[in-house]
Amino acid sequence: MKMNKAYLLLFLGLLTGFHTYAQQPSGSAHYTISGTVTAQKSGETLIGATVRAAGAGTVTNEYGFFSITLPQGTYQLQVSAIGMQSHEEKVTLDRSIRMNVTLRDETLSLEGVTISSSRTDRSITNPLMGVNKLSAADIKNVPALLGERDVLKTIQLLPGIKSAGDGNSGFYVRGGASDQNLILLDDAPVYNASHLLGFFSTFNADAVKNITVYKGDMPAQYGGRLSSVEDIRMNDGNNQQYHVSGGIGLISAKLSVEGPIQQGKSSFLVTARRTYADLFLKLSPDSSINNNKLYFYDLNAKMNYILGDKDRLYFSGYFGRDVLGVQRTFGLDWGNETGTLRWNHLYNDKLFSNTSLIFSNYNYNISVASGANNFNIFSQIRDWHIKEEFDWYLSNRHQIRFGLNSIYHVMRPGEVKPGSATSNFNADLLENRFSWENAAYFSDVWKASKRLNITYGLRFTAFSILGKGDFFHLDDAGNILDTLHYNSGQFVKTYFNPEPRLAFSYQLNATSSVKVSYARNVQNLHLISNSTASNPTDKWVASTNIIRPEIADQFSAGYYKNLWDDTYELTVEAYYKRMQNQIDYRNGADVFINTNAIETELLFGKGRAYGIEWLFKKTAGKFTGWLSYTLSKTQLQVNGINQDQWYNARQDRTHDISIVGTYKLNKKWSFSADWVFYTGDAVTFPSGKYLIDGQVVYYYTKRNDYRMPAYHRLDIGATLQLRQKKKFSSDLVFSIYNVYGRENAYTITFEQSKDDPDRTDAVQTALFKFIPSVSYDFKF
Repeated sequence: MKMNKAYLLLFLGLLTGFHTYAQQPSGSAHYTISGTVTAQKSGETLIGATVRAAGAGTVTNEYGFFSITLPQGTYQLQVSAIGMQSHEEKVTLDRSIRMNVTLRDETLSLEGVTISSSRTDRSITNPLMGVNKLSAADIKNVPALLGERDVLKTIQLLPGIKSAGDGNSGFYVRGGASDQNLILLDDAPVYNASHLLGFFSTFNADAVKNITVYKGDMPAQYGGRLSSVEDIRMNDGNNQQYHVSGGIGLISAKLSVEGPIQQGKSSFLVTARRTYADLFLKLSPDSSINNNKLYFYDLNAKMNYILGDKDRLYFSGYFGRDVLGVQRTFGLDWGNETGTLRWNHLYNDKLFSNTSLIFSNYNYNISVASGANNFNIFSQIRDWHIKEEFDWYLSNRHQIRFGLNSIYHVMRPGEVKPGSATSNFNADLLENRFSWENAAYFSDVWKASKRLNITYGLRFTAFSILGKGDFFHLDDAGNILDTLHYNSGQFVKTYFNPEPRLAFSYQLNATSSVKVSYARNVQNLHLISNSTASNPTDKWVASTNIIRPEIADQFSAGYYKNLWDDTYELTVEAYYKRMQNQIDYRNGADVFINTNAIETELLFGKGRAYGIEWLFKKTAGKFTGWLSYTLSKTQLQVNGINQDQWYNARQDRTHDISIVGTYKLNKKWSFSADWVFYTGDAVTFPSGKYLIDGQVVYYYTKRNDYRMPAYHRLDIGATLQLRQKKKFSSDLVFSIYNVYGRENAYTITFEQSKDDPDRTDAVQTALFKFIPSVSYDFKF
């Protein structure tokens, strides 16, 4: 695909401006202050801390590093971060200096001091749109299902991000499907981020340091998904002193241990969590109960070493698994493994690099044992990934980021093996698929003038399909016309795609700005699923000669306003997204047991999504929280579906409202609540029925032409501080999920009435009605 000439001319023009503004003003000499900002109590690096001097400013990157260049002279350097005491220091610049800054935790009292929430750190001058930041404190303040604080359920309360269903950790962003979200844990992709069939996420909130959500307009260093990036960073571990913390709830227990390996130089963090409801099943004398299994566990670990003034080494890993077993006749287990080895190096006071080796693995196993009908099914996706990235603080007008990454994907779509020598099943193996994904990217945050800020960048991707394997040509009906065989390592096809990114912000005055942006994203990995929720047995497939890369072009515009001394924030954003090569399924498709080419079950077309999002947020005082509202539409047009007309995507949802509030009553008690409402998702219901040999067969007309019932729910929570000492603290956390007990529809099925065979009843299934929970948390 050739880059549009307009894109090329635009970027040449911007690069010309970049060269002009990169020149330092003539006259006095310029010097650079650079360093790392950390928290005094824990030694953790602080992401997004603000560094200012003489009207110039910057923020720390993902590893706490900053660099700011000023003319020779004496300055008052100010460093601040949410939840920390600000630091001010007089600095005389007659040479470039390295200065690490340590911030103290902010001590808050209710008398005479304003209590600030962990803000999104949204800047009206930052050109990027659709960005939300959350910290561990934000997650802690939201009521949770069964007391399990959940990263992914918290971000579902933000505008433009929609829950995939009651209690589900899956979500949709700005009209995109659930597989169009890139979820990263310390740069490692997590392909199935759910526990217990989607009701909990894989992320232990006690291990999380920071979450940044990009809704389509992501910077050039991110790619591979159409709709969003959830960049989740783990805590580094306390390098000053040892701590143990944990908690016990209704269904799970967790424990965290952290501390210095060498004080001030290196640290470790280990967090573990396990549900234990299945252990109570063992107490039953009934063998049909005590042989069942339903639990999950996860483990996070991280170590980091300061190797010198210019080098730091990190190693982080995650391992989690779910186990479901019904007696000895059925078993299902699935899980993720990730590992990240990172080396930070400072070449000079303006050039910072990050080199990463990343591993990710997701797989599931299904076992069925019923007499001679016993078999095992296994599927897997495994990635090996290397990334080299540079931050270049060229001047106070330009902050450059550029890099390369390369990912080798190995997919095992599915293999069926007999469970024993007497099994009626024969071994059946779908061919493994191999692909190689490469990208180069560049971006510049350009302060073009006092009021105008521009971020522009380009990501260029090359996705290569590799042998060994068979590849097909199909007719319009999905029948195989021809089969081509490729040997191991042969290149089947390579897709080249440019992904330009451009964003402007114009500051109207000291408290408000307007922004516009454009971004193109490309996705080469696709989730094949007949379910709207996230299932462990969903299949990931790579682009092939038939399945083309999905492409999305998103245009956005917004208005941003800080109110009443930055106590309140108002954000209004509108977007339009145009999508190519969208995937849907042929009528009657079965993607689970299909052992032929998966392409024979698929149809392809285009999509569009548009909407407007409002966020009103209170960030300071005893009471904090936000109100969000999204009005949106998502449609597809796929030849072969609904007479080739536009139809609702299954994630289409017109209205979505979230209200979140927390109130700090006193030093002992704090309260929280959230209320959500959304209109029902698009769904396909039967329009009629007929009999064949005495069996009822339902007749379907238009796909996704009906709606599930509207959904709404109120949750409340309270935290009681039992003890707060220097060496020990403890809390009791109470919550009620679905306070007024609304029976929201999880599924609707159709059955023949027992009283009247001519009548069909719609049967609604609700999962959660009224669920209280209590948990005990401690730290010493």
